[in-house]
Amino acid sequence: MHGDNGLPGAGAAAHQRGAVVVAIGDAALVTVEENAPAWPVGAERFGMRRPNVVTGNVPDQPRHDLKRPWDAVSKRAGLTGVRLHDLRHTFASFGAGSGLGLPVIGRLLGHSQAATSARYAHLDNDPLRRASEAIANKIAAALERNQKAPVISIARNGVG
Repeated sequence: MHGDNGLPGAGAAAHQRGAVVVAIGDAALVTVEENAPAWPVGAERFGMRRPNVVTGNVPDQPRHDLKRPWDAVSKRAGLTGVRLHDLRHTFASFGAGSGLGLPVIGRLLGHSQAATSARYAHLDNDPLRRASEAIANKIAAALERNQKAPVISIARNGVG
């Protein structure tokens, strides 16, 4: 990650808990830096705060409603019918599909409950198939090491 990659957060989480520092990956940070107003080099040393990515109507305050900015961004990017909320679900799904745990995904999304993150992190069949394969391989390896284990027939419909 780039530096500390912390940007002030906005929205309900920021309003409820005060300023929120958001971890942001290099690709996203480059996009923000290329499209945000210029920030003077070394400004933090002079007590200047990094500006909010999406500014509100009040100077130095975050915007609490992202509807209008998102409408402008999505229109410019040609993302018809894509909600900002959809991107949060996609982010969580990619994280879960990459093997990241729900506690990590939840922290990145600002969730306090793992159950909330589980609703966001929709798993498609590919990660589930990989997980099933990994478990089956571990069981098979354990069985190969212990060839002397008895094999027990499982009865079906009362027939053994």
